[in-house]
Amino acid sequence: MNTFYDSLQAIHARIAQAKAQVGRNDTVQLCAVSKAQSVEKIRIAYEAGQTIFGENYLQEAIDKQAQLQDCAIEWHFIGPIQSNKTQAIAQHFAWVHSVDRIKIAERLANARGSQLPPLNVCIQINSSEESSKSGAGLSDIAALAEVIRGLPALRLRGLMAIPAPTKDIAQQHAQFKQVHQAYLALQQQGFALDTLSIGMSDDFEAAIAEGATIVRIGSALFGARVYHQTNTTNSLTEHQ
Repeated sequence: MNTFYDSLQAIHARIAQAKAQVGRNDTVQLCAVSKAQSVEKIRIAYEAGQTIFGENYLQEAIDKQAQLQDCAIEWHFIGPIQSNKTQAIAQHFAWVHSVDRIKIAERLANARGSQLPPLNVCIQINSSEESSKSGAGLSDIAALAEVIRGLPALRLRGLMAIPAPTKDIAQQHAQFKQVHQAYLALQQQGFALDTLSIGMSDDFEAAIAEGATIVRIGSALFGARVYHQTNTTNSLTEHQ
């Protein structure tokens, strides 16, 4: 407990410092990326005060949710979405960060039960135009946002991106600035956005400087992950 609590406090201190450096006094939420982490570790994190958790792999997440029903966790789905997984995602998560095409948005909306509140969604954009990554092109996001706005079962909250990993601080800022500009452009077109989900363990300070409202952090909180063999390929493209 103490080890995780110390890590959590250290991350919150870094978030506060990053905000102070650019004069921000608003809220930046921490989404703990718990993919490939055990139920025991998630429970320890929850008991240390962390309530928002992000998962990439659907079945793994559902299994964890079943074992953590006694915890008031807000579950976020942050991984690529396959069409045949939309029903379960819509019914098991409060947020989905990775909507990248109209078909997925419509399927999520159709699967969201009327007994549930609207599903909070972010449009994932492929700002670095990497062929290996999911995400809508910058030229496609306005049309996708318009479709989502017309689906009562969904609530469009903002944008998410996973820029190309780089240790070049200036490049980190440039990539996040591009996403922030796309976010502002949608706001100017009348979309009521309030969420910019950018920044991970290696670059979240730069993301905060460029407007992040949610940072998705895993390894800096939990330490190195141990992947199951079936998840090895997916892990190569993730850097939370």
